[in-house]
Amino acid sequence: MTDNSTGRRTTAGGVLGAATVAMGLIAGVFYIFACDVMPSLARSDDRVFIEVMQNINDVIQNPVFFLSFMGALALTAISAWQLRSSPYRWWVFAALAAYALAFLFTVVVNIPLNNDLANAGDPAKIADPAAVREKFEDTWVAWNVVRALLSTLALACLARALLLYGRSGRSYASAYLESAAGSSASR
Repeated sequence: MTDNSTGRRTTAGGVLGAATVAMGLIAGVFYIFACDVMPSLARSDDRVFIEVMQNINDVIQNPVFFLSFMGALALTAISAWQLRSSPYRWWVFAALAAYALAFLFTVVVNIPLNNDLANAGDPAKIADPAAVREKFEDTWVAWNVVRALLSTLALACLARALLLYGRSGRSYASAYLESAAGSSASR
């Protein structure tokens, strides 16, 4: 950052740190679906698969999940703005672009599939549960893997930016301490 003001620097670091944590939570959600939840459900019969996915899609719509899902995007965007003149801004911009794509795929692909599955109704009353599952599963799983990869990339970029941010803070502190150590006022 070009601004050496401690208040602005601390705020930018806090936002970058919060964005990194939120991104980690979301990347973890997509990851666990990709490597455990969906492969586990793949072993279930059609009606069980539909019922469990309907339940998951209903329960995940809660304030805690939305805070991290939306927060990862908002905090990364705020961080990109705050750090726009820093030498490591490109890491934050790359994270924002990667997660914006994951967010977009969620809204354009996964949520409509979730809605279609919910609209299929009670799994016990669906005439052809295999057709409902077939229309949902492969597409949802494939795009979830894409979301997992993009959000993990975003997390890695934010972690790199946070590391560089921390290193640049030490150089500010070192420069201050060196100048203070050499001044007549400090002796």
